[in-house]
Amino acid sequence: MSVPASKKKAAKKAAKKQPKKAVKNASIRQRSIVVREDEVPYRIKTSATKESLRFIDLFCGIGGFRIAFEKAGGKCVFSSDWDKFSQQTYEANFGERPHGDIHTVAVADIPKHDILCGGFPCQPFSIAGVSKKNSLGRLHGFDDVKQGNLFFSIADIIDYHQPAAFVLENVKNLKSHDKGRTFDVIYRTLTKALGYTVYTKVIDAKSVVPQHRERIFIVGFREWRDFEFPEFPKEGPLLGSILESRPDPKYTLTDHLWRYLQNYAAKHKAAGNGFGFGLVSKQDTTRTLSARYHKDGSEILIAQTGKNPRRLTPRECARLMGYPDDFKVIVSDTQAYRQFGNSVVVPVVERIAEAVITALRRPSEQKVDLVLRDEKKPREIRTPQARLHTSIQYPPKKRSRIK
Repeated sequence: MSVPASKKKAAKKAAKKQPKKAVKNASIRQRSIVVREDEVPYRIKTSATKESLRFIDLFCGIGGFRIAFEKAGGKCVFSSDWDKFSQQTYEANFGERPHGDIHTVAVADIPKHDILCGGFPCQPFSIAGVSKKNSLGRLHGFDDVKQGNLFFSIADIIDYHQPAAFVLENVKNLKSHDKGRTFDVIYRTLTKALGYTVYTKVIDAKSVVPQHRERIFIVGFREWRDFEFPEFPKEGPLLGSILESRPDPKYTLTDHLWRYLQNYAAKHKAAGNGFGFGLVSKQDTTRTLSARYHKDGSEILIAQTGKNPRRLTPRECARLMGYPDDFKVIVSDTQAYRQFGNSVVVPVVERIAEAVITALRRPSEQKVDLVLRDEKKPREIRTPQARLHTSIQYPPKKRSRIK
C-alpha cells in the first residue's frame, strides 16, 4: 500500500524540525543555563516592577530601618542583631526573632536581596566612644576587635550577593575618625573593590524630630544611578510635641542626683570644659539621645515648674526617634533607653528609603529632572536637563573580589 505524496511531504517537513543531535543540543542548553546563573547576580526583574524589593536588616537593633523600608514598599527577608534584649523588642513588633551575631551566619545562607541595610555599630568611631576607650587605654575604630571590624562583614555580604543597592548609617565622626583614614578605607572598599557608585551625606534629624542628631548615611548602587538625597524641612517640631501630659513621678530626679549634676557641671565650667547637663523646655530641641541615657539622663533633662527636672520616659524616647505610638516597648527602662539611644531616626530613613527605591525603579541610565528653586517663591521649575554631581564616583567596569 503506497503512502500518499502529501503525507510523505508532511513527514519530511516534520523530520527537518527535529534536531539531528538532540542529546548534544540539550547538553549545550543545560551548560548555557549554568553559565548564566553563575555570571548574572540576583537582580530586580525590571526597573519599573511593582513587586516589593527585598531587603535585609543587618545590626537591626529594634527595627528602625525595617519600619522605614517597609513603609516605602520593601519586604524584609533577613534580620540580624546580637543583643538579646533588642531581639525581644524586634520580635514583639515584627513577629520574628532576628538571627544572632552576624559572624555566626554563613554568607551563602543569607537570602538573596535587592537592598542591604545596616547601621553598623558606631561606638568604635563616635566621639564619646573614642574618648572613653582612650581614657581606658582600649583600642577603637577598626582596631576594636569586638565591633570595629563589622564593616568588613557587610563588605563580604555585598561582595557575595551584589545587591542592587545598600544603605549604611553611622555617626558623623566616622568621616573624621583617625584623620579620615577610617572613612577612606570604607569608601575605597565600596567603590574600588566592590565597584559601587557611592553617595554620602551627613543629615541632622532636627528637621523631622525635636532632637539635634547628626548621622552619616552611605548609599551605594551596583549599576550607576542618578541619585540625590531627599530634602528636609528647614524647621522641625519642638520638644513639646512629643512629651507625655502626665509622666510618672518616678522620672523626676531625686534631690541627691540633681544636686550632683549641678555640682558636676559647675566643676567642669570652672575648669573651662563644656561638660554638663542639658536642661530643655517644651520650646526647645534636645541634644543627641545616647545609649547611656539610662545612667543619669543628664544630656536631656525636662524642666518642671516648682520641682526638679525629669528624664524622658521610654515612650517619649521612642517619639524622639520617630517611632509610632503603637510600637511596643516590652523591656525594662534601662534597656529601652539603650535601644532608642542606639537606633536610627525613623523619619530620616523613611525619606532615604523612598528615594533609594524610587531610583531603583527607574531605568539605570535615566537621569532625573533638574529642579531650579526660586528662593523668593515656593515653586519649582523643572527641566529635562541632567543634574551635575560633583560627588559621583564612576565604578570600574570589572570588580575585584575582596581577599
